[in-house]
Amino acid sequence: MSAQLFPGVPAGIDARNVTRWLCGHVDGVLPPLRFEVISGGRSNLTYRIDDQSGRTWVLRRPPLHGVLASAHDMAREYRIMTALAPTRVPVPATAGLCEDTEVNGAPFFVMDFLEGIVLRSTRESEERLDEEQRRAASVQLVDTLATLHALEPDGVGLGGLGRREGYVGRQLRRWHGQWKHVRTRELPLIDEVHARLSARIPPQQGTSIAHGDYRLDNVILSSDGGIAGIVDWELCTLGDPLADLATLQVYWSEPGEDWSALPAAPTAVRGFLTREELAQRYALRSGRDLSELDFYRAFAYWRLACILEGVYSRYRSGAYGDPDADDADIESFGRRVPRLAEAAAEAATRAGR
Repeated sequence: MSAQLFPGVPAGIDARNVTRWLCGHVDGVLPPLRFEVISGGRSNLTYRIDDQSGRTWVLRRPPLHGVLASAHDMAREYRIMTALAPTRVPVPATAGLCEDTEVNGAPFFVMDFLEGIVLRSTRESEERLDEEQRRAASVQLVDTLATLHALEPDGVGLGGLGRREGYVGRQLRRWHGQWKHVRTRELPLIDEVHARLSARIPPQQGTSIAHGDYRLDNVILSSDGGIAGIVDWELCTLGDPLADLATLQVYWSEPGEDWSALPAAPTAVRGFLTREELAQRYALRSGRDLSELDFYRAFAYWRLACILEGVYSRYRSGAYGDPDADDADIESFGRRVPRLAEAAAEAATRAGR
């Protein structure tokens, strides 16, 4: 195939090799293909693929460099989504996994493209959903999280996904190590909160399949506010279910607040449940004790600070392509890291009372 069949191919895609691989592994692919970066992901790179018949897929691969292997394991994410496909947890159908780095410079997998709504800003929430649909989306988001946490890992073939106990301790060690590797500035509060949290980890309430990055813009919504599919499973493992709930709360903004964990705040409009209502709904659906939720919120704020520092560091180094071509949001990630560390310290203080 000649190079002119692949105009405007984004960084991270070897169009000739990927086209050849798709034609050999996915039924019905009709080249030439068009590749386009899907915005929103700040960890792995995500691309839309359109063929000449009108079919569409999504390709996921690691950043161009600066990769933490355990956080960018394509085969792991592919196998998790494939295992969840027959369950009541909605995920896009997987189409194929390529572990041969000669094809595209890194492993990648391909999944079906789901039509739906992905809310990444307040404006999009206001334009795409009315208040009743926002409430429905909130309820479905919590109920689906409880459904995920109710799955028996062995029963869906994910019993070997990770160790069953000590999730928070392992996460604290892992992300503190990541922090020391990627930090772009000195921030002693990260180390202080790490020490405080490590000293008083609550007993784990069972072991669940934990998504690891569960938030509104990691789901694809249907027009009525239902959930068509959950995406971005790269941080999924066996772990403490309350860490997932706390992560959802940390990302969740309410109207009138003066800052948010991420630059866009899709939940900061009327109609969405409050953080407290999210917790109440989860407690009702799961039956779990939420008395230690402040600890988990402190952990979630702290871990997000470490994650965003890594994203910001990779962005500055060009791991997502040309930094000048990206939007301004990632620049704000660097500014948010100290505020997230402060929020973690505040929540840790509440948890210690």
